[in-house]
Amino acid sequence: MEEFFDVLNSQGEFTGEVASRKECHEKGLWHRAVYAFIFDKEGHVLLQKRSKQKKMWPGLWDVPTGGHVLTGEFGIDALIRETKEELGIDVKKSEIEYIVGSTSDQVVNGFTNRHFNECYIITKDIDISKIQLQEDEVEDIRWFDYEDVVKMIDAGFDGITNKTGPWNFLKIYCQRKFNKNK
Repeated sequence: MEEFFDVLNSQGEFTGEVASRKECHEKGLWHRAVYAFIFDKEGHVLLQKRSKQKKMWPGLWDVPTGGHVLTGEFGIDALIRETKEELGIDVKKSEIEYIVGSTSDQVVNGFTNRHFNECYIITKDIDISKIQLQEDEVEDIRWFDYEDVVKMIDAGFDGITNKTGPWNFLKIYCQRKFNKNK
């Protein structure tokens, strides 16, 4: 089923136009996306390994959940939908905290990603052995100590996507949350 997104201008304002996923990425149209880092109560961060079939960043570790906001959809509702679709995890709005908005403008393998992002934190203890992965999207999931993720970032995105915005956000969030100076 083809997905459609609200087209935004370069200031993030709705234009009144709607375009397909393909059209947005081929023409470099601005549209909305969401992502969330998932932490357990001990401070471990969950990451997903992208499917090898993905057009962008195949086989690399990534933010555990996220995706596009469909036409007329609220960001938090898109996040809940994407988390259920990709990981089979039900999250409640009370487990989600909005953190920051950002933009991303990247060209990877001929696809242009121009997103106005909403970033969230989900705090939830999850038994990953019971997760039902959407195999065409996600190959694997794993809990990481956030210090190990910071090492991968600092090593030039070793084994992880080169999405600088989310990873930089994670480093700053963890420094503040866990009072670490890394």
